[in-house]
Amino acid sequence: MNGEAPPRPLDYLTAQGTHALEVLPLTWGVLIISLLVTAIISVLVVSGILLRRVPSGGPIPPVARTGSGMRWIYIGVGLSTIVLFGTAVWTMRVLAAVISPPAEPAFTVTVDGRQWWWRIRYHETRDTPEFITANEIRIPVGVPVRIRLTSTDVIHSFWVPALSGKTDLIPGRINETWIEATAPGVYRGQCMEYCGWQHARMGFVVVAMEGAAFDAWRASQVLPASEPQNAAIAEGKRIVMTHCCACHTIRGTEAGGSAGPDLTHVASRLTIAAGTFVTDRTTLEYWIRHPQRAKPGNRMVDPDLDLEATRLPAAYILKLR
Repeated sequence: MNGEAPPRPLDYLTAQGTHALEVLPLTWGVLIISLLVTAIISVLVVSGILLRRVPSGGPIPPVARTGSGMRWIYIGVGLSTIVLFGTAVWTMRVLAAVISPPAEPAFTVTVDGRQWWWRIRYHETRDTPEFITANEIRIPVGVPVRIRLTSTDVIHSFWVPALSGKTDLIPGRINETWIEATAPGVYRGQCMEYCGWQHARMGFVVVAMEGAAFDAWRASQVLPASEPQNAAIAEGKRIVMTHCCACHTIRGTEAGGSAGPDLTHVASRLTIAAGTFVTDRTTLEYWIRHPQRAKPGNRMVDPDLDLEATRLPAAYILKLR
């Protein structure tokens, strides 16, 4: 995993981001209220069955507006109205708090959802030119980042439960959200709108880093791909240029395709295939040789390569850091 800690699970009952910290108390509150309502209704239903049992075969008495029954209905409706009104006010307050970040975002990232991966574009800043990566968003700790969301094909949904709520990616329009991590870490994200065959394997990670480490990472991402250092890596590059350049971009080479993820610094990412595998030699070789077996239905075709020929491009790609 390139020295990074593994991503946290999709646990929406914990929070490590400013956005999520606003939402989490509401989540717990609604959950507790729902459990209490379920428990109260269950107790009342069981009590009614046991205390007002109708003799077998006898007539069912009509509902009357006299006695204590109506009083219980009035009490129940009144309490429900108060609780629902309070929850609605609480929800609107949280929505108002998370609609905008607490400070001006440091930079903007555009996330383009595709079947089934994420194209990540870091917009140009005063210090850094624009660059493109895939399936991994890196951010500095304690700094809000604006996320612009769009889709190339169908509706997707962007969700990093530890950092933010869900926001849809809709073809032909741009939605915006923001994220801010309060602690360094690797946070798992997931598409939460069913988008086709490999919806469950359309994941990504957000890596929150200390400021200096993030600046170093961003500076490395704008550089072109490194050149091969020996004959075997050079042969691996030749195979990649032959089989992969029509669909993938590797800056500094003739590979300039856009159908698949940018591979310029792919070995620096924690995962490949949109969170499906960790980035290491074994999984990369398997992915190159059997992409349709590893993730059926994706746009990468099975290449006509034997095992040895698969090892050479994998060795080259693992140098793209």
